[in-house]
Amino acid sequence: MPSISKGLVILEKEFFIIDKAGFEQIYLQHWEGMFAFCLSSIKDEEHSKEIVQDVFKSLWERREELRLIEVERYLIRSVKLKTFEYIRNKVSRQQHLDNISNTREEHYVDNSLIADELAKKISNLIDSLPKQCKNVFRMSREQGLTNKEIAHKLYISERAVEYHISRALKTLKTELTEYIS
Repeated sequence: MPSISKGLVILEKEFFIIDKAGFEQIYLQHWEGMFAFCLSSIKDEEHSKEIVQDVFKSLWERREELRLIEVERYLIRSVKLKTFEYIRNKVSRQQHLDNISNTREEHYVDNSLIADELAKKISNLIDSLPKQCKNVFRMSREQGLTNKEIAHKLYISERAVEYHISRALKTLKTELTEYIS
């Protein structure tokens, strides 16, 4: 017949099953030390509490299948493993976030360099256009004037304005094929 000792039911000479009173006793005796170990390792109070609670939750859920000789050794080993797992996952998450951040920065820098290069090339191409064509194109694209307004300011027909804009766009399209997808 099993003997009862401080809430622990001794099954044989070596093993015991934890009942409710025994669990409460174990919890009260070991929670603080487990929390202190965990906190000293990860320096995060909330996560330390969660880790210790997870260990005790696991102990309670597995109480009937566990055959423990030394509960304290089991708890210390469990909290160490959970703490190291948390640290490993935290490092892994941080490395992943760093990789994503670096990739975004590289992508941003690459896009920024391409945009700068493209802007310079467009500016040079516009500057290389014939004078009237360049003036019409800039008035249209940079100043936002309508064809009618450009024609009125430059004393040319609207048809001539359309011709100069078309010519400028054709030149840009031809010279910027590598940027056009």
